[in-house]
Amino acid sequence: MKKLFKKIKTEYNTVNPKQKSGALELLKYIGPGLLVTVGFIDPGNWASNFAAGSEFGYALLWVVTLSTVMLIILQHNVAHLGIVTGLCLSEAANKYLSNRSSRVILWSAIGASISTSLAEILGGAIALQMLFDIPIKIGAILVTVFVFIMMFSNSYRKIERYIIAFVSLIGLSFIYELFLVDIEWGEAARAWVVPSVPEGSMLIIMSVLGAVVMPHNLFLHSEVIQSRQWNLEDEEVMEKQLKYEFFDTFLSMLIGWAINSAMILLAASTFFKQGIVVDDLQQAHSLLEPLLGGNAVIIFAVALLFAGISSSMTSGIAAGSIFAGMYNEPYNIKDIHSRMGVLISLGVALLIIFMIGDPFKGLIISQAILSIQLPVTVFLQVKLTSSKEVMGKYANAVSTKLLLYGIASIVTLLNILLLLSFFIDIKL
Repeated sequence: MKKLFKKIKTEYNTVNPKQKSGALELLKYIGPGLLVTVGFIDPGNWASNFAAGSEFGYALLWVVTLSTVMLIILQHNVAHLGIVTGLCLSEAANKYLSNRSSRVILWSAIGASISTSLAEILGGAIALQMLFDIPIKIGAILVTVFVFIMMFSNSYRKIERYIIAFVSLIGLSFIYELFLVDIEWGEAARAWVVPSVPEGSMLIIMSVLGAVVMPHNLFLHSEVIQSRQWNLEDEEVMEKQLKYEFFDTFLSMLIGWAINSAMILLAASTFFKQGIVVDDLQQAHSLLEPLLGGNAVIIFAVALLFAGISSSMTSGIAAGSIFAGMYNEPYNIKDIHSRMGVLISLGVALLIIFMIGDPFKGLIISQAILSIQLPVTVFLQVKLTSSKEVMGKYANAVSTKLLLYGIASIVTLLNILLLLSFFIDIKL
């Protein structure tokens, strides 16, 4: 058994518990949270952020702050499930729920992953249309094929590094564009922490807040954090991972907060000052050119392409994890069940794109499906992490349980309201 543990430690590049703690050692734990951050800056968030900044200026920056705080708490909690049990959320559901209940929940999560993949692939296809005038459906094929190649030809650790690189490029793109505009930093700083609800802003608030916590991200975080098999080590090592995991989650979500804030700042400093309301990513692209010049437009489109590709990859990994969990297996792209999950998520999403005439309506429908499934995943997570049978002494304390159920209820309510607003819009 000792030899097996040493082999696992080598394969997943775990840190020697005897090493002295320090900044360099801490950096070795960064990674799982950044994969989750990709879902926090996907094309759907882009649309919401540009709508918020163009219509209400800096006023809704506080929504990004609040949503990030809620996200940190929920992702931190689901990461603990992976570290303590060595199971992802899908495996834990399959083990501790009845077979019928787990199948219903997990297949609904697969459906949510398909909806997420649809939005991410569409985002990448829209970017290709911006850059090269490629038709949306052809662009969707190109994005999907590229994502398949990336996922099926590289190990998880390589995928993680690629996604971290993509996130870095997205962040640098928005930093570049912020240098081109005049930001009123005093007003922005106040808006980050002082809530305000301008008339007619509730739909945008619900859109930003309600879509931040995505079902596939909860499955994804519990998968990538437990893939290192820290629970196989002694209790001292596990305690160390539990401590460092929060740093990874906090830092990663902070990066997501900064990028989402940058989108609102950019929209507020360009479109809002010009009295232009943006409700479509292609519209934002075309309107940026006369305001900021051609370079900014290209940077915008390239960043959107990176966001679409990287978030499609994380959605695929999540689907592979969910499907493999039904068979009590961890995610492994070389395994048939993991591959089936990836193929179902990305393949079905691509087929649906070919049946949708209006890409924007496709994004709306995909978000509506996420709104239906999200409460199921969030309450499943809280139930499992609050169970002593599952978590032992690491089960949620009463105060933590109340906080988590409170956040879950708020997120659920926002998503129900958002879902109703989508149906009203479609009907109109």
